[in-house]
Amino acid sequence: MALYGGIEAGGTKIVCAIGTDPDHIYAEVRFPTTGPDEVIPRAVAFFREQADLGPIAAVGIAAFGPIDPDPNSPTFGYVTTTPKPGWAHTDFAGAIRRALRVPVGFDTDVNTAALGEHRWGAAQGLNTFIYLTVGTGIGGGAMVNGKLLHGLMHPEMGHLRVPHNLATDPFPGCCSYHGDCLEGLCGGPAVEARTGKRGETLAEDDLVWDIVAHYLSLALADYILVLSPQRIIMGGGVMTQAHLFDKIRKMTPLHLNNYIDMPQLAAAIDRFIVPPRLGNRAGVLGAIALAEIAANPH
Repeated sequence: MALYGGIEAGGTKIVCAIGTDPDHIYAEVRFPTTGPDEVIPRAVAFFREQADLGPIAAVGIAAFGPIDPDPNSPTFGYVTTTPKPGWAHTDFAGAIRRALRVPVGFDTDVNTAALGEHRWGAAQGLNTFIYLTVGTGIGGGAMVNGKLLHGLMHPEMGHLRVPHNLATDPFPGCCSYHGDCLEGLCGGPAVEARTGKRGETLAEDDLVWDIVAHYLSLALADYILVLSPQRIIMGGGVMTQAHLFDKIRKMTPLHLNNYIDMPQLAAAIDRFIVPPRLGNRAGVLGAIALAEIAANPH
């Protein structure tokens, strides 16, 4: 059976793995997300050090964005305008491909996590759904009619502008590009900026969670109206606060005001807005699925 490599490049850590599916991961390593001059050689070294497992057929990369995922573009495989220090305009996929001499699949971390959940997790059997991660940043991936969503570039759901009443919420937001977009209002750094504490140290009844749920549910209502997903999967560090799911499930239908009369937005909402079944492995497992596609494009 062919082996595949996966690289999940997240905001704070890199995960590299070799395997075929959730039950067959034969090697894995995690290390901090530093600059590309350190990360790329370290990832290459990991795959080379596992040569005793056998050759890998391809590598899939799940990357923080923005990126260029268009195989027909001259900058395919590049991280483009990211604010992450040192990474802007980095040929990530090309560097891995040249070093390991294997096909490389390349997509956003959230699109790739969506692929993993579709193959093995909470989106099995669906053809249109959203995967949203709420952590250091906020990002969304989507599968529409059985295909990961691309177009001009890729979805950037975390930078959606949501209604922000400065009279009731004077927090200006902390997105370096947009200030008070969704990410700037309720991502992990926004929670810390609002409270002076990291989210995992806050009590469940802290008022900040009502603020976070309010903005996230506004965004979910917009995603539902635009993409009509069969399910919304919500992962990331902020969503490990399990009590947020109850708040978001209550608020989202209120924002829609009964305009969409479907059981998924009423009695069945516990099965419509859900955590990832693969947990924090969705990204790297999706990268392995992306590698399999790269090795077998037809």
